[in-house]
Amino acid sequence: MTAPPAIELDHLTRTFGKVTAVNDLSLVVPTGSIFGFLGPNGAGKSTALGILAGLDFPTSGTARILGHDVVAEAAVVRSTIGYLPDVPRFYSWMTAPEALDLMGRLFNLPDTLRKQRIEVVLDLAGLTGVNTPVGGFSRGMTQRLGIAQALINAPPVLLLDEPTSALDPLGRRDVLDIIGALAGRVTVFFSSHILSDVERVCDQIAILDKGEIKLESSMADLLVTSKSHRLLVEAASEHEATQLAELLRPESWASGVEQHLRHIDLTSSDIDAAQHRIPALVSSAGLGLRRFEIEERSLEDVFVDLVRPESS
Repeated sequence: MTAPPAIELDHLTRTFGKVTAVNDLSLVVPTGSIFGFLGPNGAGKSTALGILAGLDFPTSGTARILGHDVVAEAAVVRSTIGYLPDVPRFYSWMTAPEALDLMGRLFNLPDTLRKQRIEVVLDLAGLTGVNTPVGGFSRGMTQRLGIAQALINAPPVLLLDEPTSALDPLGRRDVLDIIGALAGRVTVFFSSHILSDVERVCDQIAILDKGEIKLESSMADLLVTSKSHRLLVEAASEHEATQLAELLRPESWASGVEQHLRHIDLTSSDIDAAQHRIPALVSSAGLGLRRFEIEERSLEDVFVDLVRPESS
């Protein structure tokens, strides 16, 4: 019998009055993946995560974790997940070991196992030997402790809501290192609007906008199959760049043609046509070509293409 996926959303919808936060969302998260749930602020990411964590209920549709319905089998689901909210909070007077001990007791972990788990997650979070009260922690340390508490019950699925939001570069690096270290051991499903973080650690992504999935792909396939490419062309002079820009604008495969002195930036929907036509246009017009580069597509390029307002 085939094992169920780590997470499965089937036509999931959540409305608040006349506002639709999540709209007919269907998504499959493979077991063992680090899955980036990407979208701008207000896209519906936190609403979907809240439903998965049992903190909210869908208006319609279903959500399953390891084959268990998050509403009908809520108790089972809670035992199989770890959850980090976007702003984790702890009793300020507790130390990190004390906060984790409390969480372990809430999961009814036996004393010996609880102590072992605390040591393991403290080490993973880089907080071993830190015995100052949590109230004196930096935001980065608090976030690392948040991940540690989410792992205290050794869950097979970890849900993280904006885990690097509002962190400084060092704090972001620390949190991303922890997430990366979990690859292949735990299924990590985390929401973010920070594109570089997702690109760094994720092997699978989905882009959400206005409550709807715009794209679902592996990171390996995403940039290869992207429909457009950014090009940089440098003419021999500013005057020749102006001439070349005018020749490029009518081309069906070229868009966003912008000239900056001798340089021309544009986007091509057909890279083969661009590679043949640009040198041909330069040659037929007797222009000088100093440089012609095809820039690799980034996650940011794909993201902007998908969520750019229609009026822009």
